[in-house]
Amino acid sequence: MLKGEILLQIKNLIAQSITAAVERAVADNLLKPVDAQPLPTVELEVPPKKEFGDFATNFAMKSAKIFRTSPRKIADAILERIDRKLFDRIEIAGAGFMNFYLKPTVIYDQFRSIFDAGDQYGQLPDKGNRPIQIEYVSANPTGELHVGHGRGAASGSAIINIMRAAGYNVEAEYYINDFGNQMNNLARSVNARYLELLGQTVEFPADGYHGADIIDTARRIIDRDGDKYLALDETERLKIFQDLAYVEKLAGLREDLAAFRVEFDTWFSERTLHPDAINAAVDELRAKGAIYEKDGALWLRSTDYGDDKDRVVIRENGQPTYLAADIAYHKNKFERGFGTLINIWGADHHGYIARVKAAMAAFGFNPDDLKILLLQMVSLYRGGELVKMSKRTGKSITLHELIDEVGTDAARFIFLTRSMDSQLDFDLDLAVKKSSDNPVYYVQYAHARISSIFRQADEVGLKLGAAPKLELLTHSTEIDLINKIAEYEEEIDRAAEEYAPQRIVRYTHDIAALFHSFYRECRIIGVEQSLAEARLALIKVTAHVIRHALGLLGVSAPTSM
Repeated sequence: MLKGEILLQIKNLIAQSITAAVERAVADNLLKPVDAQPLPTVELEVPPKKEFGDFATNFAMKSAKIFRTSPRKIADAILERIDRKLFDRIEIAGAGFMNFYLKPTVIYDQFRSIFDAGDQYGQLPDKGNRPIQIEYVSANPTGELHVGHGRGAASGSAIINIMRAAGYNVEAEYYINDFGNQMNNLARSVNARYLELLGQTVEFPADGYHGADIIDTARRIIDRDGDKYLALDETERLKIFQDLAYVEKLAGLREDLAAFRVEFDTWFSERTLHPDAINAAVDELRAKGAIYEKDGALWLRSTDYGDDKDRVVIRENGQPTYLAADIAYHKNKFERGFGTLINIWGADHHGYIARVKAAMAAFGFNPDDLKILLLQMVSLYRGGELVKMSKRTGKSITLHELIDEVGTDAARFIFLTRSMDSQLDFDLDLAVKKSSDNPVYYVQYAHARISSIFRQADEVGLKLGAAPKLELLTHSTEIDLINKIAEYEEEIDRAAEEYAPQRIVRYTHDIAALFHSFYRECRIIGVEQSLAEARLALIKVTAHVIRHALGLLGVSAPTSM
């Protein structure tokens, strides 16, 4: 019965056993429910320490109100009536916690199913959901990506990878903010640098972009076309420079993101919303009574939907606000058939959430189908000191500079060590350290060490057969490693539900630690062949899980270090 079952199914079997025991206890008058309330769901957790069992539940405590008796008595009744075929023993701890210790055969059957699954382990069945869209990064194409964008890029792409592995239908989108004042300022900034480089005196725009990349753009224009644009009317020259700079900046964003292992299914241009889609969205909301006119401007009745004040969507001069474009954009998303929209925004956009949700509610969409994940700041440290500025630009550290200094693997892994809504301190020195203190090095080294073991095994003619005797894996470090491997798919599922790639980071560190303990305690080459093959099977699956998990994080799994 149990052959082929994995962790989630075993947990279901245990939960069913507990529920059946409760029903038998009620039938035998060991437990007497006071009213007809439904019983609470049986929730099982893996205890933090092995001595507390393979699984534990607080069901007796959660159901105490229904039975109007102590959790301890409920646990005793369950213990008396439960079918024990799965369990080596069951213990009651404290006020009524129940700790379950599985029979060894259950563990081996479970691991056999994982071993037989091969590279498919970690890919959960299709959930059959409506498409989910995740929009992230979406930086203005006016300059280089900085480390804050990098954290958002790592988080968004990892969440997408995890959700796809969990069986969700997910698409990734980049919203290109390529309309409005930021694009005009880009053109004016390039124009000023162009004139300066050609020896002219010019006042730099007060709201212009001061980055070194703007100077680089102007210099490339001169290298290619010389001073031919000096003869043009400034309006015409600004239009040309805006187009040239836009193409270059967008290409730079794409290049940096590709180097950071971030890909998008769709790059959506804001320009496509102006003016028709915005006007249509405003007209529809106006027809629904959700927009009114005051002082020559058009206002969204966002207070009707929980916002703290109404918001302008069309200014007195007839120009749309950023909110108007965002309203049209999110309407477009829903109309493309996405069931859930997930946006990853900087924490400074917190106040913007209510107004966008209000507009979606006014259209008749479910505002709860728009989920906003807020991203907190990153602080870089070198030598224990806060690094505030780039040596090259005098401005924020760029993502490109970070990749050059610590590499994509370390940057992504460290960005993902904490939840997005927590501020992150990034130690640049630690990120390049080749020791177990460096979390990404520690995990990657486990994978590289396993690869080395297989190379050594091959040299002595030790091969892994199709049916290793897994029941020979009885050492405590082997059992701990098997149990951690068995948790992997549930960990993926929970990380997907919680949009929490840090769970996978934590898992990779835990399994690497268990592997290193196993490596210290258990030889492979030089022991009896059947045991050696069983241990090869164990580390083969361990390597797959580490490699798969790192892949979800967008981190490589080297075979040598």
